Amino acid sequence: MCGVMFVVLPGQAGAAERGRPGLGSRAGPGRGFVVGEAQFERMFPKRNSFFTYEGLVEATKAYPGFARTGSRETRRREAAAFLANVSHETGGLFYVVAQNTDTYPVFCDDTRPYGCPAGRAAYYGRGAIMLSWNFNYKAAGDALGIDLLNNPWLVEQDPEVAWMTALWYWNTQQGMGEYTGHQAMVRGKGFGETIRSLNGPECGGGKPEQVAHRVGLYREFVRVLHARPGRGVSC
Repeated sequence: MCGVMFVVLPGQAGAAERGRPGLGSRAGPGRGFVVGEAQFERMFPKRNSFFTYEGLVEATKAYPGFARTGSRETRRREAAAFLANVSHETGGLFYVVAQNTDTYPVFCDDTRPYGCPAGRAAYYGRGAIMLSWNFNYKAAGDALGIDLLNNPWLVEQDPEVAWMTALWYWNTQQGMGEYTGHQAMVRGKGFGETIRSLNGPECGGGKPEQVAHRVGLYREFVRVLHARPGRGVSC
């Protein structure tokens, strides 16, 4: 998500109405989630301790359809697809924030009526999917009931928020594609369509090495989850 101006679509109905969904509801780590903690650790052996498994499981409660829709194979493929893109964006869950500080001021679109109240350089990539741009922070915050426009730093301070913003994008935003990441997987469109929704310019020969890296991670993660990649693996 770094460096690309995505068109923001409205958040899914119900998320904003519930306030900050998922928080305060501790039903037990892993319950109903297709990725076990041991599998998570296998996928991210060198992860930053900030990105906790518990934070991921709690965050999924904000979007209960995520990795819980369709057949067991479909659910596992979606979880693998999401986590493969996350791994690509964060260097294996190693980086919590974007590393090129010179680009930070780029992500303020001051043509928006709400501007950049946290500062022009405050909307750089953060979290599990490197959320960037002031308009994405506002839209994600509105959907999740968190004031991220004025306090974008929450995404790098709270592991659950770091995961929730990633799941917000995955479940509600289609970027340059025709589907959200969630729709692409549950409708059988394939992993390649999730790349298009997260970083469309990589597709169509734009950055073949980046696409290959994402695809390699996806193939590895579906194996960890005892699933098959399915069709449409590349964009």
